[in-house]
Amino acid sequence: MLEAVAGNLPKAFREAPIVCGLVLGSGWGDVLRPEALHARLPYAALEGFGASTVAGHHGELLLMTLGGKRVAAFSGRRHYYEGCDLGQVVYPVELLRCLGVPAVLLTNAAGGLNPGFAPGTLMAVEDHLNLTGVNPLRGPHRPEWGPRFPDLSRVYDPALTDLLVRSGEDVRRGVYAFSVGPSYETPAEVRALRALGGDAVGMSTVPEAIVAHAAGLRVAALSCVTNPAAGLGAEPLSHAEVLAASEAAKPRMAALVAAFLRGLP
Repeated sequence: MLEAVAGNLPKAFREAPIVCGLVLGSGWGDVLRPEALHARLPYAALEGFGASTVAGHHGELLLMTLGGKRVAAFSGRRHYYEGCDLGQVVYPVELLRCLGVPAVLLTNAAGGLNPGFAPGTLMAVEDHLNLTGVNPLRGPHRPEWGPRFPDLSRVYDPALTDLLVRSGEDVRRGVYAFSVGPSYETPAEVRALRALGGDAVGMSTVPEAIVAHAAGLRVAALSCVTNPAAGLGAEPLSHAEVLAASEAAKPRMAALVAAFLRGLP
């Protein structure tokens, strides 16, 4: 179906190669400072996707020049906890594949598991923990998504991860733990994830990363740590806190994304 959706997009999407796709998580929707905007589509125009129901997710597909590169950006994502199926969650990376986009940068807001990661820390994802039992490759095998049993040794492209670290000031490296949500984790779960090697925890990114990597796209991922995870801070957790921390970090987030794109071949 998404081949047909890709074919029906405005012709601007096919006029020149798209170097990278972006999937923007909570608080990331306002970090883009494009040199030119070529096309703008609400998610309602994308058959089978549907609008995000979460504050901080704008819900539009943008085609732009950013960092001197032609980029397709999904401003807002769908989450499994919204009640949608995994096909909607991974829809952006599947549409990018159909458009022939070779690389994707996934972004998110995350809770800090690593006590050294203060709110506002930007973390390049080197690996992930998925203990949820949720895998977007479940079901009939789709050959366009690569082999039936894909190797996940290097989901996050090492060269792109290195580029992320070089592109910003004090960008940390770490392991992202995937939680289904929408409730935040308990203190006991936070202790367990930290003991297993997690540095940040959130409710997105991993399904998209698995499909993109399996289908042959180069994957990079970037977290903005917005708060200490449950049991590590004094205050109750809230989505408002997430958005506020993202707002404070936006200048650094914007500079990092633009520098990363400039560094892409």
